[in-house]
Amino acid sequence: MTVPVIELEQAWALLLELRHRVRTAPNSAENPAALLEIAADGSWIAKAPLTESSAELFDLYLPMARACRERPLTVAHLGQSLDGRIATESGASCYVTGPENLTHLHRMRALCDAIVVGAGTVEHDDPQLTTRRVAGPNPVRVILDPRRRLAARHGVFQDQAAPTLLICSAELADVPAPGAAEIIGVAVQDGGLNLAEIVRRLHQRGLFGVFIEGGGLTVSAFLEQGLLNQLQVTVAPLIIGSGRPGIRLPPIQDLAQGLRPRHRRYALGEDMMFDCHMQD
Repeated sequence: MTVPVIELEQAWALLLELRHRVRTAPNSAENPAALLEIAADGSWIAKAPLTESSAELFDLYLPMARACRERPLTVAHLGQSLDGRIATESGASCYVTGPENLTHLHRMRALCDAIVVGAGTVEHDDPQLTTRRVAGPNPVRVILDPRRRLAARHGVFQDQAAPTLLICSAELADVPAPGAAEIIGVAVQDGGLNLAEIVRRLHQRGLFGVFIEGGGLTVSAFLEQGLLNQLQVTVAPLIIGSGRPGIRLPPIQDLAQGLRPRHRRYALGEDMMFDCHMQD
């Protein structure tokens, strides 16, 4: 009897099934449909033949699919040009990377519990932050807007496609919420929101898989404060020559002070993604 090969579409369905099980019954068995055996350290063995693309899918997405109280996970992503730019000087960023990276973002959205972006991303891109390109649920949308600069007209506040949290300085939390958003006030620390407190508050709500999708300042702040488990950087074969840089951290004096994380590379169409593990 020939055993069916696990193709890409079935592999994605298995990941969604696993994510649903972890969310609804975290103490139950994790092995979806008995086709995937997952060890405590996250390594896995398929119980059926699978394609190379399906194996890559499991390697890349299993950590977020398994995120829970015992295994919280915070992952950030940036898409940039060969010269390290994520947008032009005016903020235009659609699209630096190709369609395969956009599909990757939507897969991460479908598996995470909460997607986090800064006010600048909403202001310039007016993103929907939903899973339109793949099967899977929309995550809770979290907008970081410390000074309450965003207008209520933005789609994330009006479309009601998913629960939306607006996180701002505690002293501005009494200002009426834009649209259907819920306001959460947190303390300001060193001129910005207390990001560790934000992660803690999300965990309190049962949101243990957190995906930081942008922009550069937001991702850099989480990275600088040591709050990322993984950092994904997708590099496109594009030279912009000027514009907004991706990662911005305090200056170092020697390259030995730089970060050289363990990583794996994934080809996304013409782009190359570096999936960096910031904490082992």
